[in-house]
Amino acid sequence: MIKLLFIALFGCICTVEAQLVMSKASPPPNIVFILTDDQDTLLGGMDPLVKVKKLLQDEGTTFTNMFTSTPLCCPSRASILTGRYSHNHETLNNTISGNCSSLYWQKTFETQTLAVAAQKANYRTFFAGKYLNQYGGKSVGGPQHVPVGWNQWFGLVGNSKYYNYTISDNGVPVQHGANYHEDYLTDLLANRSVDFIHNHKMRYTQPFFMMISTPAPHSPWDSAPQYSKMYENNTAPHTPSYNTKAVNKHWLVRQATHPMTKESMDYSDNAFRSRWRALKSVDDLVERVINALSKMKQLDNTYVFFSSDNGYHLGQFSLPIDKRQLYEFDLRVPLIIRGPGVSKNVTRSEPIVNVDIAPTVADIVNGGKGDFPLMMDGESLVPLLNSNNKPKWRSDFLVEYQGEGKDSPPPGCSPTWRGVSQCFPGCVCEDAYNNTYSCVRTLQPQHKVDLMYCEFTDTETFVELYNHTIDPHQLNNIKDTVDPTVLVKMNKRLIMLGLCSGKTCREQSYIDYSAIPTTKHWFVDALSRFWQHTQTLFNPYVSPL
Repeated sequence: MIKLLFIALFGCICTVEAQLVMSKASPPPNIVFILTDDQDTLLGGMDPLVKVKKLLQDEGTTFTNMFTSTPLCCPSRASILTGRYSHNHETLNNTISGNCSSLYWQKTFETQTLAVAAQKANYRTFFAGKYLNQYGGKSVGGPQHVPVGWNQWFGLVGNSKYYNYTISDNGVPVQHGANYHEDYLTDLLANRSVDFIHNHKMRYTQPFFMMISTPAPHSPWDSAPQYSKMYENNTAPHTPSYNTKAVNKHWLVRQATHPMTKESMDYSDNAFRSRWRALKSVDDLVERVINALSKMKQLDNTYVFFSSDNGYHLGQFSLPIDKRQLYEFDLRVPLIIRGPGVSKNVTRSEPIVNVDIAPTVADIVNGGKGDFPLMMDGESLVPLLNSNNKPKWRSDFLVEYQGEGKDSPPPGCSPTWRGVSQCFPGCVCEDAYNNTYSCVRTLQPQHKVDLMYCEFTDTETFVELYNHTIDPHQLNNIKDTVDPTVLVKMNKRLIMLGLCSGKTCREQSYIDYSAIPTTKHWFVDALSRFWQHTQTLFNPYVSPL
């Protein structure tokens, strides 16, 4: 595991202009954070959630430009928990060697999460569901390990499952089987959450922070029996990038079989239907939590957050199913917030990132005055919760990912196919060691600027640049047709974000991109040489194409 320089001054506080007005007479607000797994927004991921629409969207604010900074479960969840980019919390992928719930993580960044911030503010904390993919493994403490910061812990061991799993119930491993009424995880999380809300009101006077992390809609997509026959005629959305041949993209995307085989298309269609069915139980969970808060007369004084760790794709650019890629379908996730003082039934278009969740929670539990730990990279969303506020906001942010691979080629593939992973029949692989990239995502609505600039760490030193204003589906890589001065500007901004920490990640930067696109047939050898020189990551695997 690559050790990067980080700041561990959890006690230091960053103060921005006070934005949330709380009455001194009112009790501190509660917070409920509901986190789904692999829920997209661009492929209809919110469509099955009719109760969420009524209970959260209509009663709160929806952020239409919410992104994950790393489109994979464990690093994204680490960012949500700590408010830091991947290069600062050092969780690179879903492996223990990639710092996913490793012993090193437990001793360092796990002590600096939003739960710890809530406890320090005298909140009683509760966690239920999926934590980090490698949580509970024998080599990292087993289910007996209860992460610091949580008063009540009901954590899933390992990755998402719906049946036949192990739960760490406050450090005691409990086995569950395949009985729907006793074991279906999404419903069990709802039961435990409702119980916590009822018991807390009866026993405690302090406010609470709850994090409910559902397995849905992650595979294996087991649905509750009552939803198992729904959406039988639905298919994966045929977006403009669906079943298209990737042109002028990174080799990993170019290697996808095109046109997709019937088996691959059928698989994607089944995944789409199954994901929607699994989400119906999340809809029920949200309703039960809201009803419990209302019954205990806590709803009016409770913030409810709803989001996901990363998006998803289902046949886009002929990739069957997964996440991990730099494209919008994998990066965009939902974010809805309702609560005291939050504007109702409105949307906001400011660019929001998963690193903003932790500082927002820390800000609220500290009184809503803009105070959150200095080492967090994100911003508090408190100033955006009232639609009348128009605060100065970021215009760009970082996306970064370090690919996963295996040293041996997948079964049935050429010996040259080593270093890849997440492979489907026909050697269509979704990840590789050198699927390692950093991007600067720029959104300047007032100037009609909507860009994505990415650089890969591979033998091609590949660059991708998309102008979403005219190409929202990222079909055309314009790196060879844009004014080279624009690429130099974006490269410099990417380097700064890639090295940022805490305050420097929040420093706003305006760059004039009015020259996009102007020139054609551009290639800058100096840019490639500079990028190679500044890499801190190295892998020996090259494209097998």
